[in-house]
Amino acid sequence: MKQALTEMLVMQDRMNTRVHENWIEQGFEWYRAVWVECAELMDHHGYKWWKQQRPDLPQLQLEVVDIWHFGMSAIITGEGGVEPSVNRILRELDQFTASSAGVLEAAEKLALHALAEHSFCPRIFRELMEAVGMSFGQLHVAYIGKNVLNFFRQDHGYQSGSYQKLWRGREDNEHLMELTQTLDSAQPDFADQLYRALEQRYREVSA
Repeated sequence: MKQALTEMLVMQDRMNTRVHENWIEQGFEWYRAVWVECAELMDHHGYKWWKQQRPDLPQLQLEVVDIWHFGMSAIITGEGGVEPSVNRILRELDQFTASSAGVLEAAEKLALHALAEHSFCPRIFRELMEAVGMSFGQLHVAYIGKNVLNFFRQDHGYQSGSYQKLWRGREDNEHLMELTQTLDSAQPDFADQLYRALEQRYREVSA
């Protein structure tokens, strides 16, 4: 787990540096992004008792990955670097005990912590992972995929507004999940393969 955590934190630091070279010193409100993503996750689960709704598991797990991006960013900011961030996350995960909380309850608990403490709690996040049936291994693979997509977006005009997020009526996230399933995530060049696959698909749908 330590090796996977280190890899993800390094990748997140690299992504944030791509957006802003001195991102740690900027005081970005990562906690705010966490609770907003929790609300989006609840939308995909369904909370409206006055209408029929069915939980969308792939989207729920995708929202968990998005929350993890912002959570790691908050921890790196607070700890000042990757190595102390790894140690903090491992310490907090050691305190985790299985919970019977449902998806909505776990998401609300994480959002409440973010709002009250202006921080991110890996232990509560683990509860949310359990609630959506996501293992740490699944989180690792999904995170690498989303990180690759985020770099792909930046490389293709995301900040300037020229990037097309809808590819023939489907969000790029959907294409990402589809392409990820065609590749072997155990390969050392998995991230590079996925980037190339995204690039080819993007050219095809943009033609």
